[in-house]
Amino acid sequence: MKRLLVAAGAMVLAANAWTHHSDAGIDMESIVAFEGVVSEFHFRNPHVYVLVDVSNEAGETVEWDFQMGPVSVIARRGWQRDSLVPGDRVIVRGHPSRNGRPYAILESIDKEGGLLLGTAEAPPETPVPATSLEGKWLSDRGATMNFPGGFDGFFLAQLVLTDAGREAMEAYDPLSSENPESSCVGRPTPAAFVSSSLYLMEFDIDEPNEIITIRSQYFDEERTVYMDGRDHPDPSERFVTGHSIGRWDGDTLIVNTRNFADHRSPYQIGVPSGAQKHVVETYRLSDDGTDIEATFMLEDPEYLAEPMTHSRLLHHSPHLEMYLGGCDPDATSRFVDP
Repeated sequence: MKRLLVAAGAMVLAANAWTHHSDAGIDMESIVAFEGVVSEFHFRNPHVYVLVDVSNEAGETVEWDFQMGPVSVIARRGWQRDSLVPGDRVIVRGHPSRNGRPYAILESIDKEGGLLLGTAEAPPETPVPATSLEGKWLSDRGATMNFPGGFDGFFLAQLVLTDAGREAMEAYDPLSSENPESSCVGRPTPAAFVSSSLYLMEFDIDEPNEIITIRSQYFDEERTVYMDGRDHPDPSERFVTGHSIGRWDGDTLIVNTRNFADHRSPYQIGVPSGAQKHVVETYRLSDDGTDIEATFMLEDPEYLAEPMTHSRLLHHSPHLEMYLGGCDPDATSRFVDP
């Protein structure tokens, strides 16, 4: 079998290093490798899947599910709906499920004859300055990937938990319908902020109506920030994305979000959030207009023993396309152990 171009294999790895529902049910320290035949290729959000028929030692055919990143991420690396088709012979490598199920996070894939990918969108040679926060923004992968386990590891390394938080995390089964993502429920702020190393954030400033809309490619989240001086509603009114109000402090946007609905795993590690969750974000355009200096403070006394803070730069990315593909119920629930 002809080997895949090294560059293409690197694209798969980059696309899938931490874009899945959770590392908790996956053995990220182990690799399985098989030669097989593609039976299906699902190019859908929130995760692309390639299903591969593999013959085991007994001569039986076993269908393996290999989970990739979302359409928005892998499309930027050149993947298309017809990059793989049923009948393609492939060599696949991936991190397997801990429970022995034929399910894995894709690490690399080689296709007989080569896998012809398009050219991934490259960053502009010269940073493009913005005149306001409005536009599309992406952070460096190192902002999150410096933590083993990506999104999971980012929060595992920094959240200080209460007893309730630890107990809930230990009782959580990420490969079950208990995981909110199995029913197309995404993760509210600060998830979009943390995920900005792979998923674009977009700011839309509507001055006449005194609102700012913050969007993320992750689960097509859209959050309205009210800039008209109103307060949060009664605590009994709760929302999946929370209720956000904002104000300007000089040239810094301050976003205050409360009134979150209960969420079983907003940090992807089984630590819940509840009615006491509170997030404050700040966004300031850099002097040269090429970056946003961004911070957040997260607190939730029920599950977090102390507040967490984080800061990073968001880079102006007007050359990138905002892929908003919706959440396919079948694709989002494939990881659930039947």
